[in-house]
Amino acid sequence: MATETSLNGDMPHKRQRMEHDNRVTVVLGAQWGDEGKGKMVDLLATESDVVCRCQGGNNAGHTVVVDGKMYDFHLLPSGLANPHCMSVIGNGVVVHLPQMFDELEKNHAKGLEWKNRLLLSNRAHMVFDFHQAVDGIQETHRGNAFIGTTKKGIGPTYSSKATRNGLRICDLMGDFEVFAVKLQNLACQFQKLHPEVEIDVQAELDQYKEYRERIRDIVTDTPLYMNEALRNGKKVLVEGANASMLDIDFGTYPSVTSSNCSIGGVCTGLGIPAQKIGDVIGVVKAYTTRVGGGVLPTEQLNDIGETLQVKGHEFGVTTGRKRRCGWLDTVVVNYTNMLNGYTCIALTKLDILDEFEEVKIGAQYKINGKVTKSFPPTLEELAKVDVEYVTLPGWKKSTADCRKFSDLPENAQNYVKKVEELIGVPIKWVGVGQDRLSLIQLF
Repeated sequence: MATETSLNGDMPHKRQRMEHDNRVTVVLGAQWGDEGKGKMVDLLATESDVVCRCQGGNNAGHTVVVDGKMYDFHLLPSGLANPHCMSVIGNGVVVHLPQMFDELEKNHAKGLEWKNRLLLSNRAHMVFDFHQAVDGIQETHRGNAFIGTTKKGIGPTYSSKATRNGLRICDLMGDFEVFAVKLQNLACQFQKLHPEVEIDVQAELDQYKEYRERIRDIVTDTPLYMNEALRNGKKVLVEGANASMLDIDFGTYPSVTSSNCSIGGVCTGLGIPAQKIGDVIGVVKAYTTRVGGGVLPTEQLNDIGETLQVKGHEFGVTTGRKRRCGWLDTVVVNYTNMLNGYTCIALTKLDILDEFEEVKIGAQYKINGKVTKSFPPTLEELAKVDVEYVTLPGWKKSTADCRKFSDLPENAQNYVKKVEELIGVPIKWVGVGQDRLSLIQLF
């Protein structure tokens, strides 16, 4: 059988390998969110050409501090804080255009220039006001079984996507009369299911006719853009929103988000093949937090939890809600590592543990006295686990000014080493503060 060769004599399979050598770097939350992904993305974005969001919506919340200015990102990639790279909102993201522009304007008022640096996928699904209204109604009807949704309309929009009656950015940019009919039909369906929701379709159409012109210059075929960027040697960084324990398939269902925020969402949300994924950085907070409902095995409903909450300023960036706090749970991190295949770990907010006489790490779960290797699939089973802890002496000394690993107190170094041992993945960065300079790089 003949094999075609190129004009310079290279075999096709050799050329293919060369094209695949350029791979994306992915940053994922390894717990229930709020691990400090934004700061990691901000750091890595300084060496990137393209920074992307692949899933979720403006239910995410990343805070980035640059030169003393604090930027809050919800829908926008936090790499937008880097003036030298492009930012991409991928097809897997659901977009509420009014709040996207509100976010752009608020950050612009702080000095952030974004024009000519932002791209929006023509395949991204759109969040409408009635999606958000229904999100709130559904959460209210759940009563004590509430999920803790941000009420940003994310779940109802992904529901529209799954039932194939959702509207995408390309619908808005196409024949507007066809878009108007589709929006009318979608609104009617929502009103039938939720009669208490009032929808002014004409007001929505008037609003979106204006947005159609405002986004015209940023809408593009992002899967094509992404793959061309990789072929052209661009350094691409993918910023995961939410976190792996909130993944719709693998998280603590039903107290999860509505998208795949583990590694699979990178491929489906950006249109890039799996073989183009390179380093996968898991971001791990030095303790554990979560917002909203669901079981939190290492939660501390005591002075320890209160200290972590107050000292760590644990309030949700998107909702302002108080986060629940507990000791670091390495069972969770090992589970998400199994799913995502972390190549290294960024351990953040070590400084919040500075005041404790002793610190604990959740090392394994027991159910009915037996160690379980399988992560419990239901909240009911997860509520039954007993956590076995490793206890270490604290360091009772500030780490905020440490800039090298050797600067850390010996007991703080030992804590980091023990976490690395329990996870089995090298820790590359240790965070000891909010600023970009407060990340200690180990290798």
